[in-house]
Amino acid sequence: MSEIQNPTSDINHPVLFVGAGPGDPELITVKGQKALMDADVVIYAGSLVPKTLLQWTKPGTKHISSASMHLDEIVDEMEISVAEGKRVVRLHTGDPSLYGAVFEQMMELTKRSIPHKMIPGVTAAFAAAASLGIEYTLPGVSQTLILTRMAGRTPVPEKENLASLAAHQTSMAIYLSISMVDEVVDILAGAYGKNARCAVVYRASQPQEKVIVTQLKHLIENVKAEKITKTALIIVGKMLDLDQEKGTSTSKLYHKDFKHGYRK
Repeated sequence: MSEIQNPTSDINHPVLFVGAGPGDPELITVKGQKALMDADVVIYAGSLVPKTLLQWTKPGTKHISSASMHLDEIVDEMEISVAEGKRVVRLHTGDPSLYGAVFEQMMELTKRSIPHKMIPGVTAAFAAAASLGIEYTLPGVSQTLILTRMAGRTPVPEKENLASLAAHQTSMAIYLSISMVDEVVDILAGAYGKNARCAVVYRASQPQEKVIVTQLKHLIENVKAEKITKTALIIVGKMLDLDQEKGTSTSKLYHKDFKHGYRK
C-alpha cells in the first residue's frame, strides 16, 4: 500500500483510493471492505462500479457518483470532506493502478497537502480467468501475461502498439478495446493465426456476465451477435487451447521428483 503524506498536515484521515474489484461485491478485498464500512463519503466511478458495492457502507454515508464530474470537482469534493474531518473513499473499479486515472488525482491531492493511500483490488483479467477456468502462465506454454489496450481517444506509446506486443504470442488480456474488435482481431490474427482460440468476457463476475470462447476468425460475428460494445475483455493465448481433461502441461513444483526446501 502506497502512501504520500505531508508530515506537517493536521488532517486526520487520508483519502483512500480503493479498488472495488471486477464487480462482484464479495470480490473486494477485506481491507477495501473495511474502508467502505468506515467511510463518511464515498466518491465512486458511477459509470463502472456497480452500486451493489455500496452495500458495505454504513447508514448515512454520502454516496457521490463521479460519472459526470471533472478532475477539479472530484478533488474539491475530497478536500471539503477531509477538511470537515470525514473519512473519504475514492472507489475505483478493478485495481486503481490499472487504467484507473488515479495518479492525476493523487498529484492534485499532494499539491493541496492532502494525505492519501491506495488499497489494491482484483482486476477484471483475473475475474475473467476464473470464469474461464484458465491459468495464464502455464509451464511450457506461456510464462508471461500482457495487460494492454488499443489506442483510442487515449493514445498508446508507439513501442507498445498491439501488433508489437502480439508478436510475442504470450497470454494477453486486452482492456478497453471491444468497440474496436474488428481492428483487434485483424492484428491478433496476424500474430496468433486466424484459427487461434480466443475469448471475450463481458462484465466479469457480475450477474450480467457473458463468456464467449471461439476462434479469432469467428470473434467479430459472435461479439456483434451478443451486442457487446463495452466493459469486456478480449483474451488470447495458447493456454486457451488446453483441455483440463486432456491437458499435459504440469509444473515442476508439484512433481513427485522435484525437491525443494519444504519437500525432500
